[in-house]
Amino acid sequence: MTVKDLRLWTVEEYRRMTETGILNPDEGVELIDGKIISRSAKNPPHAATNLCAADYLRNLLAGLALIRIQDPVTLSINSEPEPDIAVVQIDPRLYQDFHPAPANIFLLVEIADTTLETDRKRKASAYAKAGITDYWILDVNTWQVYVFREPGEANYRQETVFNEDDVLSMLAFPEIEVQISQLFP
Repeated sequence: MTVKDLRLWTVEEYRRMTETGILNPDEGVELIDGKIISRSAKNPPHAATNLCAADYLRNLLAGLALIRIQDPVTLSINSEPEPDIAVVQIDPRLYQDFHPAPANIFLLVEIADTTLETDRKRKASAYAKAGITDYWILDVNTWQVYVFREPGEANYRQETVFNEDDVLSMLAFPEIEVQISQLFP
C-alpha cells in the first residue's frame, strides 16, 4: 500500500482537537510540519538536565529573557512543537494571548537521551524552516552540546559540537558566556 496524499494539520485544527477532547492534553504529542508526533517519555537524566539547564539559563538571563520549559512555540501555520527550553523575549503578559513565534525566540533547546537523531533531523529541520537562528541539543549521554546555526530552507548550514569543558554564547547575547558543564546536573 502506498500513501498518495497525506492530510496535514494546522495549528488551529490541532488546538481544536485538544479543546474538543479528540487529543488528551496529557497525551504527549506535538505538531511538527502538519504531523501530530508523539513525544518521548522523559527519563530521569533528561528531566534533571532540563531543570538544571533551565535554572542556569534563567540566572544568566535574568531581566533579559524569559525561560519557558516544555511549552509550545508557534513556528508556522502547521508547526507548534514544545521544545524542552525556549529562551524568548520578555512579554509583560507572559504570552497569555499567544505562544512565542520565531520573531520572539532567541534560542530553542532540546534535551536528548534517546532522541538525539530525531532532534538532529526532524526538530532541526522544523526549526531551520522557521528561521530559528540558534538551536541547541544537550546530549545527556555524552555531556555535549550540538549547536545549530545559519538556518536554511530545509536545515541548518552549521552544526558544531561543544564538550563539557567548553564555553559558548548565544547569538542574541554574545557577551554572556555559557559554561557547558553548568547545563548538566
